[in-house]
This record gives sequence, structure tokens and C-alpha cells, in this order.
Amino acid sequence: MSDQPISTNESESQDQIASVFLDGEFMNRQDAKLSVFDASIQHGVGLFETLSATSTVDGIVVHDLDAHLDRLQASAAKLGLSDEIKTGPLGEAITETVRRARYKNTRIRLTITGGDLNMLQTHGRSNHRPTVLIAAQPATDYPDEMFDKGVMVTLGTARVNPLDPTAGHKTLNYWWRLRELQDAASKGAGESVIFSVSNHLASGCVSNLFVVDGGHLITPIAQGEEEEISGPKTTEGVMPSPVLPGITRMRVIEHAKAMGIKTTKRMMTIDDLLDSDEVFLTNSSWGVLPAVKVEAEMIGSGSPGEVTKKLRAAVVR
Repeated sequence: MSDQPISTNESESQDQIASVFLDGEFMNRQDAKLSVFDASIQHGVGLFETLSATSTVDGIVVHDLDAHLDRLQASAAKLGLSDEIKTGPLGEAITETVRRARYKNTRIRLTITGGDLNMLQTHGRSNHRPTVLIAAQPATDYPDEMFDKGVMVTLGTARVNPLDPTAGHKTLNYWWRLRELQDAASKGAGESVIFSVSNHLASGCVSNLFVVDGGHLITPIAQGEEEEISGPKTTEGVMPSPVLPGITRMRVIEHAKAMGIKTTKRMMTIDDLLDSDEVFLTNSSWGVLPAVKVEAEMIGSGSPGEVTKKLRAAVVR
């Protein structure tokens, strides 16, 4: 498939642009229809990834495409959604969807559902066809003030459960997260910090969490990192992590290592958050977002710190 970008026609409405890929066909958003019997609607069964892409005269770049697809493939296999996710063709479909959408900066939503089936009537996880949906939209244009001055975050009331087998995966069960985010927005906050049922820090509603203490990074342990932290001989009986292993989180840790900034992954408490010098949040849409207040409590100097600024500059696109 060609990856040459096409200039967006300003007079063409979004409804007329072929910005959706659904089960092998490219179409505009008005023609994209999902069965009422799809498992995503009937049972909330599915996984998703949010990606970003940039189109230039040299072609299309879907940022961290392989990392997103590898995470999706691993989650689909582990949760029994499908063993048949093919990352190569899926990556080609994403790139072609971006090309057809013709936006300079694109937000991509990739959704894989359980398909048009009764989940209780399947025998094995490889004998059904998942629904594959790719939707391209213009990327969100965040105000510079968010990053120059930082945002306030609230403390969420919901709790994630490490014993929930879907925790730490990007499932369609996002309603409770969005409710927390709506509540945070109503208070003038940019995010809400979520805790686990053990009252340890987990993440933001739609982001991963980092604090800076004495120039060192600290972040909660993510799903799949338990053995890395405790060692292969001591993982028996270790509590699994409910934290999503974020792609931007991974990039920040890589950049920090290259800069000589020590990073520690461990269980964290509210004191780690409130007593830190800097706090920032990461996801694929905004990159690195400084947090300068936790409700009424100021973090550090009350402005984005130097470590946060360096890491944001390293991951910005």
C-alpha cells in the first residue's frame, strides 16, 4: 500500500472522507455500521489502542505502531479474545486508513471486538472472527498552556483491582474511567489519579503516572513487570499489577535511561505523590503532561520541573 499523504480538501466534510476501516473495507463514517449483536455491544467484549500519525511530503508515520500492535496482540491472546491477530496486515490497514483520511496530524482508534457471536456458544478462542475497526480523526489540538503551566489533578474515588484478569489491559470497559475524568474536568482538573484497592497509586484515568524525587523517576509497576521487579524465583504469591504498560511510558523510561536519569518501578503511596518534586502523566495523545497541583496541594514549585521538561522535549513529535 502506498503511504504517500494527500492534502486534505478543506471543503470536504469529515462525513465524506473514507476515514474508517471495518472488517476489510474502507468507508466513510456515515456508512460504518456495527451489528447490534456484536460482542462489544452485547457484552462489552473488546480491546482498543489509540495511536497518532503524522503525514508529511515524505510519507506517513504512525508513531510506535509496532509497540501498539504487539501490546494488542498479547492482550488478545492472554484474555482469550483471539489468537489470530496478524499485526502485519493490521499495520498496513492502519497506514492506509490514515492515507485515505488525509489529515496532517491524525488520531487513530483501533478496536478489536469479540465479533458477531454469542460468547457462551464458542468452543475455543480461534474459531470465530473478531470485528476489526479502525477510525481516523483529526488529532486533538491541546492548548500550549497545559504544557507550559501544567495542570491540576484530582484523586479519583474508583479503585482498580489487581485480581481482575482484565486489569492492565486496554479493554472497552472505560465507562468508569470516563466518569472519573468528567468529575475531574468539572473541578478544573486535567486528569484524575486512580488508586488500587490496596490504596497504592496506579495511574491516571487515561494515562500513566510518574513522579520525580531528587532527580530520580518513580512510577508504579505495570502489568507484566512483576517478575522484573521481584525476580523470577520470588513471583509466586506476588500481587499482579493492574497498571497498563503504556507505550509513551515505555518511551519516557528509555529516554530517561539515555539521559542518565534513574528510574524506579515500585509500589507507590499517596505520600510519594504529594511529597515529590515533580509529577507528570503520559499517554499517546499528549505525550508528557506536567501536573503541578493535586487538588489543593502544590507539587514542588507549582510549575513544570526541569526533568519533566527534558522528557517532554524528548518525546514530543
